[in-house]
Amino acid sequence: MVVKIMKGYMIFVIIVMLLYTARHFFFTIVRLVGRQRLYYNDVVTSRMKSISVLIPMHNEEQVLNNVLNSLLECDYDRDRLEIIPINDNSTDQTKAMLDEYHRKYEFIRPLHRDCPDRGKPVGLNDAMQRARGEIIIVFDADYRPAKNMLKQIALAFEDPQVGAVMGRVIPYNTNKNILTRLINLERSGGYQIDQQARYNLRAIPQYGGTVGGFRKDFLLESGGFNPKVLAEDTELTYRLFTNGWKVVYANSAECYEESPESWNVRGRQIRRWSRGHNQVLFRYLIPTILTPHLTLFQKIDGLFLLFIYSVPLILLLGWANSLGLFFLGEMNIFKGWWVILFLGVYNSLGNFAPFFEIGTSLVVDGLLGEAMLLPLIMFNFFFYMWNISLGFLDAVVDIITGRGVKWDKTVRFAKKKGAPQ
Repeated sequence: MVVKIMKGYMIFVIIVMLLYTARHFFFTIVRLVGRQRLYYNDVVTSRMKSISVLIPMHNEEQVLNNVLNSLLECDYDRDRLEIIPINDNSTDQTKAMLDEYHRKYEFIRPLHRDCPDRGKPVGLNDAMQRARGEIIIVFDADYRPAKNMLKQIALAFEDPQVGAVMGRVIPYNTNKNILTRLINLERSGGYQIDQQARYNLRAIPQYGGTVGGFRKDFLLESGGFNPKVLAEDTELTYRLFTNGWKVVYANSAECYEESPESWNVRGRQIRRWSRGHNQVLFRYLIPTILTPHLTLFQKIDGLFLLFIYSVPLILLLGWANSLGLFFLGEMNIFKGWWVILFLGVYNSLGNFAPFFEIGTSLVVDGLLGEAMLLPLIMFNFFFYMWNISLGFLDAVVDIITGRGVKWDKTVRFAKKKGAPQ
């Protein structure tokens, strides 16, 4: 009986990996040769919506000048704009620097939080209570929005069905080391191909928690961000879709980020993302299946997206399972079908499914020279597999114990730069 269960699990792993391979291959073809769905760039309005830009910060003296100075250069009516940096229990010069910006620019209105309930979700909830804008746009403190980005994001909300908009993230410190170059490949594939393809197909493009905006009234009326969920962005995506709203992707709305420059920092970041995403999986699996607001195709895509941070653990257990079958002399699962088994494992492990998207995105973005790094994705994959699996187990413990979560801020690498102009 045990051997039969082990063989059944092996077949299950192969099916799962082949399904994800087919999904990413399909997205690649849609982005490469399919009809591209247009964004709202042709929308004309005489009065842009009022927006509040929220920037969660904890000890961000190194980078806060970059994001605030970039926002000051953005092309948006000042009488329709406010910027709320959220100083969340900082112990460095963040508070003093933000107060200096406020003295020079009245519409930069810092929120200083000195309280035990620290974290991005609760900080955003507090800031939304005082925000004046109809639309909330969020940036992380290490981001640098392009000049037209605020206008690009705000335009989509002229569509009354749009609940959230996600822009594109591009690393600006790409050439620091191998890690930052590999992250650039992932970002290129994830946004240029995966997000755009889902937008083309009217599937489930994802709001990413930064470089995007959402309707303030909807979030406040639905209870605000859940402080027990680390991936507040993914949770908002599914909350919107299961309540009949749309999330759209703006590939032309570019913002530039600082990528982690150390493997240790990247590992903690990936583990946090996995933990938060799987928290959302446990909460929204049944609502996604049962909601009347999604088509069958959208539900299928939504389920694929929900399980994306579970697949590495499924594959890791599959490897352990296959080793057990090998030492038991029970690897003759398909007998004459062993060639298909081999091809399935190769296509799942050899290109990791997103390989299609990354390779194609390098062509679309004109980064052909970076294709030389594609073989190194294999080592990146094993690194992510371990940290994502740990994040999944963290989420399981969260559900069982009901424990709270802490905001684990990503370490910054940029040097502290100039004061407000």
